[in-house]
Amino acid sequence: MAEAHTLTFLFTDVEGSTLLWEKNAKAMSEALVRHDEILRTVIETYNGRVFKTVGDAFHAIFSTAPDALEAALEAQRSLLREEWEETGPLRVRMALHTGAAEERAGDYFGPSLNRVARLLSAGHGGQILMSLTTEELVRDELPKGAGLRDLGERRLKDLFRPEHVFQVTASGLPTEFAPLLTLDARP
Repeated sequence: MAEAHTLTFLFTDVEGSTLLWEKNAKAMSEALVRHDEILRTVIETYNGRVFKTVGDAFHAIFSTAPDALEAALEAQRSLLREEWEETGPLRVRMALHTGAAEERAGDYFGPSLNRVARLLSAGHGGQILMSLTTEELVRDELPKGAGLRDLGERRLKDLFRPEHVFQVTASGLPTEFAPLLTLDARP
């Protein structure tokens, strides 16, 4: 059996990327090269490692939750500063969760990854969400100008236990988003 490690996971995804590809594949291809460079550089700067990419989605690991939070904040700031030209701004949603996972051949598996993936799917472009587990690890050492907005307990698809969700706030980043895309959201 593979050995389990406790890590903080950062998952990211470009909101509306399918439509952007349909509108202008060449521009989106060029924008994604820059998106990938920004994310890889920021993740590595904060001691993280990208272990998987799927299309425009990144899956990264960090040994500490504060490093993962710093990386998410800096990635959002860098994406906002970038000149995106034809595609317009790329809006990237991000989620952070800390938990145990099994590592096999450089990839990670287990319930923690399911939880961070479901948390990611509840968010919106430009938003950083985090689980209660991660919030407990960062709340006493938030980066200067950063805060946490309590979004309450939410039911996430296919997960038995609801997740207490927090939105990361920081100066210079958007703070207002549509309601989370969770099972308890009402149309």
